[in-house]
Amino acid sequence: MTDLPNAVERELETHDAFVPTDDSDEYALETTVFDATVTAAEAEGKRDGEFTVTVSLPTLDAAVEGETVAPVVEDGWFETLGRRLGDVFSVAHTSTHDEPVAERDASEVLVRLEYVAWDAAEGVEDAKALLEYVEGTYAQGIIPGYDYRGPAATLLENAQQNAQDATEESGGMPM
Repeated sequence: MTDLPNAVERELETHDAFVPTDDSDEYALETTVFDATVTAAEAEGKRDGEFTVTVSLPTLDAAVEGETVAPVVEDGWFETLGRRLGDVFSVAHTSTHDEPVAERDASEVLVRLEYVAWDAAEGVEDAKALLEYVEGTYAQGIIPGYDYRGPAATLLENAQQNAQDATEESGGMPM
């Protein structure tokens, strides 16, 4: 049995980007390379739900293969990530939200975003947009000169493939 509000559960069930997890009141986003989930609780008044989205990102050091990232670089990278995440809700319909929370340990950054949605469909679309914004923000922070592994390597490979596909579609490199 789920504790999700009925309207939110219906929207998540019918959305093609979300799948249920083993936790009955949580859904995972399949369009990101990171572990990203959404859940919701009943909201006060005529609102459809209080949403919580979370995404687990590797720290820069955990994403780099074959060497250790200097603490000053890691700290600067994390500070920049936090500043960039300050604009995350600019892609959402909701205007009722908490400040983004990013917590870091030695190998993981956990980003948590909480907001209220008046409409379940908009709340679910916001969840997708917010999680993909976090992924894009992470990708912007990948520092050249390192060899990457895991999700960071996948992001780079996807970007290179998309660039190659765009070049082939346009008939070659731009002049």
